[in-house]
Amino acid sequence: VQLQASGGGSVQTGASLRLTCTASGGTFSSYSIAWFRQAPGKERDFVGAISRSGGSAYDTNSVKGRFLIARDSAKNTVYLQMNSLKPEDTADYYCAARPYSFYSTNTRDYDYWGQGTLVTVSS
Repeated sequence: VQLQASGGGSVQTGASLRLTCTASGGTFSSYSIAWFRQAPGKERDFVGAISRSGGSAYDTNSVKGRFLIARDSAKNTVYLQMNSLKPEDTADYYCAARPYSFYSTNTRDYDYWGQGTLVTVSS
């Protein structure tokens, strides 16, 4: 499966953005999808994920309550809605897929990756 991430941009603190991850070349419903982010000089960190059945989870410390993940199987797409953005949310955001029922928070458990989409939040 190929993944295409899009929707990044430059916004001010408090703004919202919606990232999109579109899949092609595979059976979308077979995959759990996650979003990770990587700030300059830092490791790639788990943001949130959605299972094949639609259950979702988020990194509690950094984004819970502000970010929401949803999937639209008809469009082979997963969305990351980001609200109340903060400067510390600035990073390249990546979507990833694994062909299992449940998501993982570990980058090593994902077989397929989209290219990054840059989100910059200024104060």
